[in-house]
Amino acid sequence: MKVLIADKFEQSGIDGLKAAGCEVVYQPDLKDAALAQALRETGADVLVVRGTNVTAPMLEAGALSLVVRAGAGYNTIDVATASRRGIYVSNCPGKNAIAVAELAWALILSLDRRIPDNVAELRAGTWNKKEYSKARGLFGRTLGLLGYGNVGQEVARRAHAFGMPIVVWSRRFATGKTSVDDLPIPMRFANTPQEVAAQADILSVHLALTPDTKGIVDASVFDKLKPGSSFVNTARGEVVDHAALEKAIRERHIRVALDVFAAEPKDATGAFKDAIVSLPGVYGTHHIGASTDQAQEAIAAETARIIATYKDTGKVPNVVNLAKKTPASHMLVVRHRDRPGVLAHVFDHLRAGDINVQETENVIFEGAEAAVARINLDGAPSDALLKTIHDGNSDILDLHLVTI
Repeated sequence: MKVLIADKFEQSGIDGLKAAGCEVVYQPDLKDAALAQALRETGADVLVVRGTNVTAPMLEAGALSLVVRAGAGYNTIDVATASRRGIYVSNCPGKNAIAVAELAWALILSLDRRIPDNVAELRAGTWNKKEYSKARGLFGRTLGLLGYGNVGQEVARRAHAFGMPIVVWSRRFATGKTSVDDLPIPMRFANTPQEVAAQADILSVHLALTPDTKGIVDASVFDKLKPGSSFVNTARGEVVDHAALEKAIRERHIRVALDVFAAEPKDATGAFKDAIVSLPGVYGTHHIGASTDQAQEAIAAETARIIATYKDTGKVPNVVNLAKKTPASHMLVVRHRDRPGVLAHVFDHLRAGDINVQETENVIFEGAEAAVARINLDGAPSDALLKTIHDGNSDILDLHLVTI
């Protein structure tokens, strides 16, 4: 199996892929047309990326069957095109959660103690203890969390250690399937992001970017924050309405720390301009949440595990683009002798009846003399077709149709 790695990647991960029997092509600077050309020329089965955009022309250029995002989010990959072409998309959830949580706390502490401003004045030759000895402190202040996935959970654990009450909004709690009462860390649940903002002294965002979360942190959320409170985003820039955020900074004196922005450079280095970072009380970092050695090693190991599992079993861990529900409406259960041609006979007649197979499973009994096939269909075969299938092959012992 040939693996093309088109982003910076840990040597330990490359070694792991080679140990698994993969041929590795490591070209970390590939982008755009050059990446599409490399996929075409190498005939790679698997593409590994971090921040590089994976577009339709790339997915259509070669023989890809799997794209692995060496990180958590996968919004930089054209998942719709991958799904249409039967290309698996997988990611590495949770492997960078501690690293992102640590940065979130670095930013929270920086906002409270104004650490970047302290450093800037010292470097400029100014001693200003009178100004920088003013800080509210974190103990007893309420931390609001938007999102309670892997990163949100790590942030909450650290907030609890700081002695901070926690209020959270998450879709997992909003559905009622999970309750905050079952969590090991005490916290309150709010019904909306706006309710979290109204209760929070510090609001921290940990939402994955989806069509439902794009722009979800908008003016209605910022208007609920107390004047002078803090806002931290280490998730995705697109979940925040940055015009509303800028207004809140100017009018409500919200203190802000951002690791992600509305428009970030495509390359690791380059010019950057965003009006928000020039405002007083705003700190920024360079989208480095996951960029610790620990996190990158963990992501590399998980990437290698995903690809090795796919190579050895045909199954893809952490796949994100399989249908949650297929168009299947009926299941045909066929008990049969385990001999060549039985399932081909069944499929040929289903095709003749213009009935599509959505999923199929063939379970073998001990001794490999008999099996049961479970075949999910997008329609119901007629009684006549079922009889034709049953009577047309002597190795079919029984069949029946189940509505699903």
